[in-house]
Amino acid sequence: MQILSSLSSCQFLEELRLAGYKNVGDASLVPSSSTEPLNVMALNETLNLLGIGEGKLDSDRETAIGRIPVVSKSNVPLMPCRPTKARKLLAQGKAIKKRNKLGVFYLHLQFDPQMPVIQPLAVGVDPGTQFEGFSVVGKHDTVVNIMSESVTWVKQAIEKRRNARRARRNRKTRRRKCKKHRRTNQSLLPPSTKARWDVKLRIIRQLCKILPLRYAVVEDIRAVTKKNQQRWNRNFSPLEVGKNYFYSELKNLGLIVILAQGNETKRLRELFGLKKRNGKSIPVFETHCIDAWVLATAITGALFPTTKSLYYIVPLQFHRRQLHRFKCSKGGVRRRYGGTMSLDLKKGTLIRHKKHGLCYIGGNRNNRLSLHCYKTGKRISRSGKKEDFKILTKIPFRTQFIPLPKQGIQLR
Repeated sequence: MQILSSLSSCQFLEELRLAGYKNVGDASLVPSSSTEPLNVMALNETLNLLGIGEGKLDSDRETAIGRIPVVSKSNVPLMPCRPTKARKLLAQGKAIKKRNKLGVFYLHLQFDPQMPVIQPLAVGVDPGTQFEGFSVVGKHDTVVNIMSESVTWVKQAIEKRRNARRARRNRKTRRRKCKKHRRTNQSLLPPSTKARWDVKLRIIRQLCKILPLRYAVVEDIRAVTKKNQQRWNRNFSPLEVGKNYFYSELKNLGLIVILAQGNETKRLRELFGLKKRNGKSIPVFETHCIDAWVLATAITGALFPTTKSLYYIVPLQFHRRQLHRFKCSKGGVRRRYGGTMSLDLKKGTLIRHKKHGLCYIGGNRNNRLSLHCYKTGKRISRSGKKEDFKILTKIPFRTQFIPLPKQGIQLR
């Protein structure tokens, strides 16, 4: 696997910014060393030559929702358009409104354009422990910003499953014999680590379906390792194993992966005159998307973020099917719990209820469905009936669009 982790030269950056995307496909991004970091010093010289502003928005080009992704009739991602162009296409009946599984709004054209001009976009990824940032940037405009919560419940769920299995084997009850480990002598990625990186991959996969992405610029994470212990550092560090899996999957998507260190991301923010906020849980551009934006614009050549609105995404948590509840109910009865189906409907199915409006399906009890609020995830009803709602689609995430972020907002 070849991971690109540096820009070739200051001259290439200057040509990239001045000439535009047409030179990107012909320019070579192959670094001299696979471990060489992003060349921020060369970028610093280029930015000084071009006269970068201080991160201020241009009122003539600032938009509240960024660019609108566009997909052809044959589902080929095209260049995003402005909201005014999107309104014209909808008014003329040449496109229809759609949302992907992330909840991102896009247009589906009713025809296939002849010889469309497609310029590759770059997505910046700022991985984190609890929150993560994504930003898709073009030559001039910011297309979409995404802030998502990380999956943090897998380790606890696996521990509960292991304890329940051991408890059953110690009781006098029928059980199957212990099987031999089926992944012996195979590359084993911890489930909690794999779940964290899989969420990032799912987000990028959905973006690739509606946007012509070519580059993925990721802030490289370095784990705390032991000195003079190469085997431990390589095989037993969850961060090291997880990020290598992430980079290889990005390459399988056809993306060119470029890595940058944390100190280089900080220098990029200072070059653009952008400041980062300390509150990690506040869903605003300056918390996580700002790092993703500066990483992406180092490749595309944008001078400032044209929009600071974002999509706040929360992965839905589905409980694994259990043989019974861990705690007994009245009378010592252990009832069944968990699973991904509720009355022949998939959990997480988005519906429109007559009374509660937009919500999604949770569990079920006594032939009644549990309904949850789409924005907050809180349960709003335990007595949902199939005849009272209309099924829309299946969703793996809860998405909330924040056009004008306000200070002090916290979504959990």
